Amino acid sequence: MSEADDWFMREVLPLEATLLQFLRQNWRNWSDIADLRQEVYMRVYEAAQKKIPDQTRAFVFTTARNIVIDHVRQERVIPIEMVNDLEALGVASDQAGPDRVLLGRDALRRLQAALDTLPRRMREAVMFRKLDGLSHREIAIRMGVTEFTVHRHITEGMRALADALFSEQPDLRKKP
Repeated sequence: MSEADDWFMREVLPLEATLLQFLRQNWRNWSDIADLRQEVYMRVYEAAQKKIPDQTRAFVFTTARNIVIDHVRQERVIPIEMVNDLEALGVASDQAGPDRVLLGRDALRRLQAALDTLPRRMREAVMFRKLDGLSHREIAIRMGVTEFTVHRHITEGMRALADALFSEQPDLRKKP
């Protein structure tokens, strides 16, 4: 058994339930889920044969996200021979299609639900940092806490958000 085989079985296969949940949340045709999963596995395994990634989870989910994006783009491609009027293609349009609007709204809804699960002070620190772009020092002054506390709130909050968005139950009591 190669190093890539061992890594794949040890690191990637245990992520299958979470990967399937991610694919179900981000792909509307559930009959394609098994094929998408296999495509993720294929790309991840091929990459690992060249170099095993340091961050397995991040690599698998980034690969899955990119595959979903590729498939959405492919679905929107219309053979030029089938269109009599080039304006009907909407090439010049900057508006997002209905599928992208729905995906975006769903992503925002899931993010808001995940934010709502955070303790109030943690949520404030994350929002000050990620939405308002404030530094740790500015956040500490606004919240009346130390910069270390701000750093801890942001680190734990982002970890909890990532867990919530990838369908794992966040444990806010767990220390990093």
